[in-house]
Formats: sequence, structure tokens, C-alpha cells
Amino acid sequence: MSDGLNEYRTARVAEILSDFRTLQYYIAAAPVNPDDMDDYYTEGWAALRQCALDGQHILNCAADITVPRSSGGPDEQAKAELKQVLLDAYARRHEGQKIYLRQAAAQRWIEWRQQILMGGRPHSGNQAQLRAVDQQLRAELATITDEAIHAELLSSDISMGRWTSEDPSLRAVQRWVRSRRH
Repeated sequence: MSDGLNEYRTARVAEILSDFRTLQYYIAAAPVNPDDMDDYYTEGWAALRQCALDGQHILNCAADITVPRSSGGPDEQAKAELKQVLLDAYARRHEGQKIYLRQAAAQRWIEWRQQILMGGRPHSGNQAQLRAVDQQLRAELATITDEAIHAELLSSDISMGRWTSEDPSLRAVQRWVRSRRH
């Protein structure tokens, strides 16, 4: 017997995939190499390159299409399939948001660094300031946790009036991510 919610499930998957597509656009558009190659190995640029790799990985990793066979007929089978697709899309969006936030922190680091350097190069007179912005970047990156992202996305979805009744738990998202690691 069908619960009549497959229309909501389908719409939810479409919303999440649209969000993920937008995140992928922003992730792909972020810079990965500095204008001055002397800065290549600095913390912010290394973080941006890692984000680009992570973004490619989350886009390229295969979807889990193994769905248990349902004994309740076509509507129940569709429900099971939609729930599986929802988990896949939801976890990808979660990881995309994490990458996007990490990139944003690294891009702020670039701006701060440029303000300190004012077109010049690092020297003994600006080392303390440069170390401070490196520390600020590390502190910001440390706040980008799975828990914070899950809560932020849920809050955003609720504020937009989206149907979230069957959204995957944080644990389910983390299991999905672990299963896709290289």
C-alpha cells in the first residue's frame, strides 16, 4: 500500500540536485593557482587546490544504485528507489556545501594576505600578520564540521518551506561519504 508521498520525494530529490548543481558551479569556478607561483604552497592556496580535488571526487564518485526489492508493489519500489536517490543527492549536497565553505574561507585568506602584502612579498616586517591570517584560516576551517553543515542545510531547507520529513540523518550522510573515499 502506497503512502502517497512519492511526489514529495521526487520534488525533494530535484531540489537537492539543483542545490548540488549550483554548488558544483561555484566550486569549479574557484581559483586553484596563485598569480605569483611563490605562493603556491601557502595554506590558503593548498586548501583551494584540495577543495577542487574534493569537488571533482564528489562529482565523479558513482551513485549507489543498489536498492532492496520491495514486496509492496510498484509504488513501494519507487519509494525505496527515491529514498536511495535522496540519500545520494543529500550527501553530495552536504559535501558540496562543506567544500564551498572551505573555499570561501580560503578566498578570504587570499584577500587578507593581499591586504597585508599590498603588492609586495613576505618579509620580516609582515611575518607576524601573515602568521595571524594563517591561524585565522585554520580556525575558520575547524568550524566547518559535518554537524554544523547538516544543521545549517536543514535550517535553510525549513526556512524555504521545503519538505524535509525523510531527509537522511547526519550519520547516514557520514556513512555515505565514508563509503566513497578513495
